[in-house]
Amino acid sequence: MRDRIDRIAAERTISAEDLRALLETQDASATEYLAARARETAQRVYGRQVYVRGLIEFTNYCKNDCYYCGIRRGNPNAERYRLTEEQIFDCCRSGYALGFRTFVLQGGEDAYYTDERICGLVSAIKKNHPDCAVTLSIGEKSRESYQAYFDAGADRYLLRHETADEAHYGKLHPPELSLSNRKRCLWDLKEIGYQTGCGFMVGSPGQTVETLYEDLRFILALSPAMVGIGPFIPQKDTPFGKEAPGTLAQTLRLLSIIRLLLPHVLLPATTALGTIHPQGREQGILAGANVVMPNLSPVTVREKYKLYDNKICTGDEAAECRNCLNGRMERIGYEIVTDRGDCKMPET
Repeated sequence: MRDRIDRIAAERTISAEDLRALLETQDASATEYLAARARETAQRVYGRQVYVRGLIEFTNYCKNDCYYCGIRRGNPNAERYRLTEEQIFDCCRSGYALGFRTFVLQGGEDAYYTDERICGLVSAIKKNHPDCAVTLSIGEKSRESYQAYFDAGADRYLLRHETADEAHYGKLHPPELSLSNRKRCLWDLKEIGYQTGCGFMVGSPGQTVETLYEDLRFILALSPAMVGIGPFIPQKDTPFGKEAPGTLAQTLRLLSIIRLLLPHVLLPATTALGTIHPQGREQGILAGANVVMPNLSPVTVREKYKLYDNKICTGDEAAECRNCLNGRMERIGYEIVTDRGDCKMPET
């Protein structure tokens, strides 16, 4: 198994047989070696530095009805909210004082936020904090909209593809959403010049080794700056509310595999990972991740942004989250740094 892992690291490719072997092995020494190789790879590029992103969940309105998501249009129990512009700017001001140099505006696909409003938010944040990066995570848009946000100053865009398998995509989404359009969005974003992020849930209903292999093939083809993966966690008010969650073990293995395939990628240890295990984020960093994304949203709305159940840190102030993460990272020998945290793409 070590030879297999070494070959993946050297060639930066993976076969379906390799993936199955790594995901199904019961050999603890093999999984430890996989994590160690991924950790060494991340440290070679980024050292022991962990980049921090300030997440601002500014709206939980969404026009879509994705079967796994707690803020889906069809959830009658979702308590809807939109942050005001001043609330968003307050989040950025307090985050900046705490050392955040990337702000992530994340929300549902909310028609209230026209291109003009999004561009206004982005340009104002960039004017107030010119040394910071702005990341958007607001779903599928036209190429023209993405270009407008980029021209207003947006640096990065996160859009999880969720699955690169057509049939599996149909199991997770209503018919009006398509994998082809999701992929079109990602290619548009990359061509425009964003640091582009894709990703998927680990353990989503219907996922197989074969669908995961298609995910890795797509990620290698796209060569994104960021890949966000985390365990699927059911939300009680969705059609998948009684499904089993994804596991820590599989998420960690996939984090390590992605690090070996894409040594320079920005790879978060997600809040979802910390939700399914008390040391989930630490284990994610030790498996090759190099980003954490604490919440800067007002505490009063955090509980309302319920993509999944039992989300951690909904009651903590931003300073508490930052201090807690600092301590967690220091205990495993890493350091959260005050930095934009751009992807260190290899020179071509």
